Amino acid sequence: MNRPIGFLDSGVGGLTVVKEAMRQLPNESIIYIGDNARCPYGPRPVEEINAFTQQLVDFLVAKQVKLLVVACNTATAVSLEKIRERLSIPVVGVIHPGARAANRYTRTGKIGILATSATIQSALYQNILLDRNPDLQVFPLVCSKFVPLVESKEYSSPLAKKIVKESLLPLKDKGLDTVILGCTHYPLLRPLIQHAVGDEVTLVNSGAETITDVASLMDFYGLSAHAKDRINKSYEFYTTGGVQLFQEILEDWIGPVSQVQRVSLDQLQKGEY
Repeated sequence: MNRPIGFLDSGVGGLTVVKEAMRQLPNESIIYIGDNARCPYGPRPVEEINAFTQQLVDFLVAKQVKLLVVACNTATAVSLEKIRERLSIPVVGVIHPGARAANRYTRTGKIGILATSATIQSALYQNILLDRNPDLQVFPLVCSKFVPLVESKEYSSPLAKKIVKESLLPLKDKGLDTVILGCTHYPLLRPLIQHAVGDEVTLVNSGAETITDVASLMDFYGLSAHAKDRINKSYEFYTTGGVQLFQEILEDWIGPVSQVQRVSLDQLQKGEY
């Protein structure tokens, strides 16, 4: 089926999911919207997260997407079930795939979760992990400074290295062998996180794990594009914030695949695209 897959995120973090989608699903068209103007979502009240996420969903539905990926852990934790209730198309979040992968990878049963405050407070990762395996030891950690680093394109800077090292100190000496990157922004900090926790620790990219689920789901529902569709595939990227910085991060992380377009908050709120 040659309709696009829709991706939404609070900012640029979901690009880490899109990158994996391009690798695993090279025949598919993609439409992405990042709400950079209102990022980060993590510290916001649940009511705001639900309202903002719904506006992004409506934008993508108007683009006639065939499947929706909530490429944001915070929005997944807070809004996923509400989105599924409203839509007739498949909707995939990033938390369940990441939790399943961590349970699969761990050898010692000691798993760290790095995420925003809203995701940690929802306890969704913790509950999924412990429901599957009550013998696990789970160590959640709010990393509130990570998203601003990524959104400002500081993810390779000396400041980022300092902040990541300091932020992860509470996990030192916990004996972790697996750490979930429970925010789609965090893979952009992966080298710094890996250095801080040690090379022996497996980092789980919840967004990348999600695309494996997406591929299976599209095959099940007969939604997958085919090789003959590649000639007509397209990539569209939208932001509610500054186009230039988004474009720079897009090209740095994925390449010059598309020109970023801006959607104003007024357009989103009125449903006028």
